[in-house]
Amino acid sequence: MSNPPGPPRAVPPRVLSVAGSDCGGGAGLQGDLKTAAALGAYGMSVVTAVTAQNSQGVHGSWPLPAEAVRAQFRAVTDDIGVDAVKTGMLASAELAGTVADLLAGLGDRVPVVVDPVGVSKHGDPLLAPDALRTLRERLLPRATVLTPNLDEAGWLTGVRVTGEDGMREAAAALLAYGPRWVLVKGGHLPGGAAADLLTDGTGEHWFRAARHPNRHTHGTGCALATAIAVQLARGAAVPAAVGSAKRYVTGAIAAGFPLGGGIGPVDHGWRSR
Repeated sequence: MSNPPGPPRAVPPRVLSVAGSDCGGGAGLQGDLKTAAALGAYGMSVVTAVTAQNSQGVHGSWPLPAEAVRAQFRAVTDDIGVDAVKTGMLASAELAGTVADLLAGLGDRVPVVVDPVGVSKHGDPLLAPDALRTLRERLLPRATVLTPNLDEAGWLTGVRVTGEDGMREAAAALLAYGPRWVLVKGGHLPGGAAADLLTDGTGEHWFRAARHPNRHTHGTGCALATAIAVQLARGAAVPAAVGSAKRYVTGAIAAGFPLGGGIGPVDHGWRSR
């Protein structure tokens, strides 16, 4: 005699990544899905572009048609639903505008983490130069949290950051484009600690972590943005979400490992090893 079915299992936080595919598995959609799974969320994806990349660089990139991006987004959101969205590589002005319009359709109920991916870890371009205006005017106003590194902050604002005062200046310039919060990542600055600045224009939150002498950091930005999205999907306040994500990524960097002949990935599943 079979046992009666138990109560239905609770649905984990549903996090949608809208980004490019990294066939090497360290960053992009693959890294986002690994991060979501490691943190107990249910990851879903909208592929914006296919890249051929490995530990040594990006060897090719092919954006998908806007129609394909819209269809994927609608398939997920109309049936499964989402609790948070993370955007990464958008490849072109057309796709950036398409994604901005799709996010607008979700209203204010779904938090959005925008990682303004412009170049790869190896310096390979991942966004068309003519997409800058579209990002500024249409995508950034949709962001609950914007997570640029120093190069991306400079590209978006023209502010060259050489220290923490420059991070404040860049954050203020970015907030003028409409995101609710900006997290300027200062990991590329010299110093004993990796410092990130989170602000909504009314106050500052600094997150500092010890640096680890590990060159295998591929996927760091993707993992951080996705980890923030996971915590927001759970209902965390933005500062708490960023603090939790920072701790997770710091551990993932420390556990990064060599893979291939270049820069290896962070270890998305470090907590379970």
